[in-house]
Amino acid sequence: MGLQPQNIRPMNPRTFLSQFLLFVFFCVSVSAQPDGFRWWNPASAGFPVVEGQAWSAEVVKTYDRLPARAEKMVRPEVWNLSRHSAGLMIRFFSNSPDIRVRYTTGPNRQMPHMPATGVSGVDMYAIDAEGNEFWCHGKYTFGDTVSYVFDGLRPNDNFHKRGREYRLYLPLYNSVEWMEIGTPDTAIFTPLAVRPDKPIVIYGTSIAQGGCASRPGMAWTAILSRKMDRPLINLGFSGNGRLEPEIIEMIGEIDAKVFVLDCLPNMVPSRFSDEELQKRILASVHYLQKRRPDVPILLTEHAGYTEEALVPSRQEAYQAANASLRMAFSQMKSEGVKNIFLLTKEELGLSMDGTVDGTHPTDLGMLEHARGYEAVLRQILHEPAGKYSTTKPVTQYREPDNYDWQSRHREIMKLNSEKPPRIVYMGNSITHFWGGTPAGPRRTGADSWDKYLEPLGVRNFGYGWDRVENVLWRVYHGELDGFTAEKVVIHIGTNNLHLNSDEEILAGMEMLVAAVQHRQPKAKILLIGTYPRRNYEERVTAFNQGLVRLSGKMNVGYADPGLELLLENGKINEVMFYDGLHPNAEGYRKLGAKLVFWLKE
Repeated sequence: MGLQPQNIRPMNPRTFLSQFLLFVFFCVSVSAQPDGFRWWNPASAGFPVVEGQAWSAEVVKTYDRLPARAEKMVRPEVWNLSRHSAGLMIRFFSNSPDIRVRYTTGPNRQMPHMPATGVSGVDMYAIDAEGNEFWCHGKYTFGDTVSYVFDGLRPNDNFHKRGREYRLYLPLYNSVEWMEIGTPDTAIFTPLAVRPDKPIVIYGTSIAQGGCASRPGMAWTAILSRKMDRPLINLGFSGNGRLEPEIIEMIGEIDAKVFVLDCLPNMVPSRFSDEELQKRILASVHYLQKRRPDVPILLTEHAGYTEEALVPSRQEAYQAANASLRMAFSQMKSEGVKNIFLLTKEELGLSMDGTVDGTHPTDLGMLEHARGYEAVLRQILHEPAGKYSTTKPVTQYREPDNYDWQSRHREIMKLNSEKPPRIVYMGNSITHFWGGTPAGPRRTGADSWDKYLEPLGVRNFGYGWDRVENVLWRVYHGELDGFTAEKVVIHIGTNNLHLNSDEEILAGMEMLVAAVQHRQPKAKILLIGTYPRRNYEERVTAFNQGLVRLSGKMNVGYADPGLELLLENGKINEVMFYDGLHPNAEGYRKLGAKLVFWLKE
């Protein structure tokens, strides 16, 4: 299934002159920007900043998708399409109210059924301190140089004055030859490295490449990447996703989270016999499983055609392709092949109004694709998300002046690989600022941590300002992977009390415990009752009763050392706290002396 770009017809001399004058005017206006405006070229970064590339160190040009060696390995059509920047994305932090992007593309292209903003435009999203996602409106000008202006932005979120993360998606059906991102030099601007998470890898057709999204962020692959909050490598090649062995072999080089093979729209009976289609499916799966035996493989059926009821030949075509896929899938299952999955046409759920031409999705169709994929991938990866905020895994950036949340996550992951912990202690600032490693910005109870917890091999997985949903994100993104712990301690929830009901917090806790059980099946899990806090004593007592019931339901341990911090009247003992919430050194000594008995069991 392919979209065929068409070069614009040559302009007559008068049109060319007028366009040239406009271009000169544009250049003069850019050069006339205030002296305080600065520009950054991603190609000049000293570390990888272009996300969505599997071979960033091997590309010919900065924004290519395949390595240089692929030019001699793949068909020319595939190589040319790999120069398109579909799926590539650049992340940065800024508090600027004015963010500008200017760049040049390959040959100017027209699509009869895809807007220029999708073909050659960029798209920007913001991630705030709470992990919420926002689309950014940009004013654009297309010419020899393409310009986007995102102005009038609110510089900061409520927690701090450090700005927020931005994600800039690159063109879907054109190459980027050169690019700069500009902000006033008085603003904070920090390029962000490519995320270290294992990526979702998509090998597919024009639909995967992004045809016919109205803008790059609306490609179903981009939507899916945001929903799962994972890097994604888009290997969609318009009309040329055909399960070719040379591409499959290169895909096998990628240390992926999951492989998705979505090539059937390019492999209908008019192009491939049933026998050849099944042969390629079987060969692709067997090769990838041999190369990456632990990586799940998702095989996707043809989504169908929205006019199929009136055009029998179209219906017969996709049904034949899907039948071949199901036969190959059944054969592999009967042979005992594991870790393979099937996404059906019905699960994709392409609606009548979901395409431009019966095949290529509109933005509605893209959203339908993304929802279908998200549902099945969350099952495959054991990353469910629920209806409450506590059950939707998200990042946070609420306290950047004291520590960087993402940096702490990377530090913990590094420590886990170098020296796996015996006991994991997951929590918020109450845990973070107690003591141990990795060190926090302050260590209020270092003496008691060193006396009671350090000898037991406890590692501090506490993050200041964390809520249940933030710990859920951390578990989904690898903090418990790659080692076997003896115990996992979970102490979280106090930062949700002013936002969520007990029912909502407990729902998130249940999902969190299940996530830990899946990733650390041999570990004993200990739920710690929420510590008492000023003016919340009765609420905490009631909530902890719910935790007790949850521990029984989930068959995990429960302890409530926070009772040591209460007076006989049920109020907190103020001498054990420095702010009514965080224990002081004496409070931590009380907690440590009590906790050590449970941790030694």
